[in-house]
Amino acid sequence: MAASKPVEPQSGGGLPRWQLALLLGAPVALGLGAAYLWQRSRAKEKRAGERKTPEGSASPVCWMSHDSSNGSRKSPLDRAQGAKNKGNKYFKAGKYEQAIQCYTEAISLCPKEQKSDLSTFYQNRAAAYEQQAKWTEVVQDCSQAVEMNPRYVKALFRRAKALEKLDKKKECLEDVTAVCILEAFQNQQSMLLADKVLKQLGKEKAKEKYKNREPLMPSPQFIKSYFSSFTDDIISQPLQKGEKKDEDKDKEGEAAEVTESSGYLKAKQYMEEENYDKIISECTKEIESKGRHTAEALLLRATFYLLIGNATAAQPDLDKVINMQDANVKLRANALIKRGSMYMQQQQPQLSTQDFNMAAEIDPRNADVYHHRGQLKILLDQVEEAVADFDECILLRPDSALAQAQKCFALYRQAYTGNNPSQVQTAMDGFEDVIRRFPKCAEGYALYAQALTDQQQFGKADEMYDKCIELEPDNATTYVHKGLLQLQWKQDLDMGLDLISKAIEIDNKCDFAYETMGTIEVQRGNLDKAIDMFNKAINLAKSEMEMAHLYSLCDAAYAQTEVARKYGLKPPTL
Repeated sequence: MAASKPVEPQSGGGLPRWQLALLLGAPVALGLGAAYLWQRSRAKEKRAGERKTPEGSASPVCWMSHDSSNGSRKSPLDRAQGAKNKGNKYFKAGKYEQAIQCYTEAISLCPKEQKSDLSTFYQNRAAAYEQQAKWTEVVQDCSQAVEMNPRYVKALFRRAKALEKLDKKKECLEDVTAVCILEAFQNQQSMLLADKVLKQLGKEKAKEKYKNREPLMPSPQFIKSYFSSFTDDIISQPLQKGEKKDEDKDKEGEAAEVTESSGYLKAKQYMEEENYDKIISECTKEIESKGRHTAEALLLRATFYLLIGNATAAQPDLDKVINMQDANVKLRANALIKRGSMYMQQQQPQLSTQDFNMAAEIDPRNADVYHHRGQLKILLDQVEEAVADFDECILLRPDSALAQAQKCFALYRQAYTGNNPSQVQTAMDGFEDVIRRFPKCAEGYALYAQALTDQQQFGKADEMYDKCIELEPDNATTYVHKGLLQLQWKQDLDMGLDLISKAIEIDNKCDFAYETMGTIEVQRGNLDKAIDMFNKAINLAKSEMEMAHLYSLCDAAYAQTEVARKYGLKPPTL
């Protein structure tokens, strides 16, 4: 939240970001998980049954029934079918052990060349084992069925569920991916299982990777964008050698000056020079020497720990500043905002809300508190409260173009999701007013462009992105959004990819660009390149949650490569 990048709300059901983006009309689905909904948006959704019952045959088989008078002349296949039918009766009666015995008899009687029927018998026995929670046996029988009929949806899906029970998530994902492709992404059950496994795999991998990751400083553009979202932040204000600061006045009213040996002063100088890698070490010198600006140094060090994705190191510093009762109230409020934003990234909304509320209590005239709490409320789908916070921010700082733009965005989202055309138009008029009054606010144009894209006013949205680029030519994110617009508007894949490549050229640490490029390559069927792009984004992820999301996309692409290799199955491509 403590950045100028627009935030997306979370739905009550905890929709992942790719799914939420798709619901808002994003032009490109993100990975296999989003492809599920991408396909569903192009065809009426079917809800299949539970696939619990056994079946008659994997494919229509015509065979003559015989009465008891000529039973001795039944073929081996006829007798196998009879055993299977008897097993089905036991199955429906809940007598699974007897059903298994009948299916076993059917398997032994069936001629080996009758692969279609034999695969059915194995699948039916697996269904009975499933009812007994014998997951290993389920996997074994489904594997036999799939070997004889590689595109056997029931057997693949039953094996996927059993593999999940056995905690073999990678193998489960491959099977359920094959099922989704075979079903043309029409079955909710298989899509939900795939989404569940992708999330689990993503979280597990991210937890391990994030714990051992090398800290990485974001691009200068990202850092400047981050600090620009604060207006009452003491540590982001220029501080030059010998400058006197009001907050440094001692009890006698005399101003204390920062000396040249101050680590904090050096850190601030490095900030002005965009030499960000040296800031943490200089702040540490100030803290260890117990200098006059220890509180500021703690907050600045914590801020850069957050920027490099080291929340574990940031939290103790933020805690100390917050608990310094004699520290400048603006420092404490800023620390609460940043800790609250950190908690939200860690999916702890209750703690986040507590910190923002405490910041409002101790510094009620701080516009930053209401601005960032407003973004928190959008994430929590509390739009009315978000608008109230943005209003309070605007009241305190009428020139806050960012708060004005984000208020319009909140009102627009509320009207759009509520399907209220008149309120949508009111919000769009609000955007027009914002860009008229604040023509140099790139954020206003960017948010307006997103709303215009939703409304399929692509030409005007393109103009808004051009305005953004004119104001902030080094903002890689804008190029990515403009590239996505070209895909949705003109279906111009080459132009879209060129713009996203330009974003990477401008900022080779733009994880959003790599993620989007990977997403497009998945849709084009270039899975190896997609995996490479996702891995680059993973190495740049700024939080464990973000990394988990990216791992899910990467795992989805990898599963598709395995399914293509094993079964020759590929989803539709762009």
